[in-house]
Amino acid sequence: QVQLVESGGGLVQSGGSLRLSCSASSGTFSRYAMGWFRQAPGKERVFVAAILPDSSKSLYADSVKGRFTISRDSAKNTVYLEMDSLKAEDTALYVCAAARGLTTWERNYDYWGRGTQVTVSS
Repeated sequence: QVQLVESGGGLVQSGGSLRLSCSASSGTFSRYAMGWFRQAPGKERVFVAAILPDSSKSLYADSVKGRFTISRDSAKNTVYLEMDSLKAEDTALYVCAAARGLTTWERNYDYWGRGTQVTVSS
């Protein structure tokens, strides 16, 4: 069982930056690929980014490529999402999740956090 807790969300102006963190409770964190998803009000949850356990490869949604960066620190059991050049359309609840392989498919993620809200004002 892996428990995930997100933090770092908040209100930011368009063009600004935020760094989200997701801390894992389990020592098996290093076995899992980690991903970030987001869900805007009235919309389905969508993939944002994912990273392998050894950080050798990462995936990004087209909508965030070049603006968001996913990283992880295995010593701290934490995965990060650095978000730059934020836009109003990035406003959403951001949720981290753990999977056994690098994937964009929501159904392949075994553990989920509760999320942290990001609001970008235009």
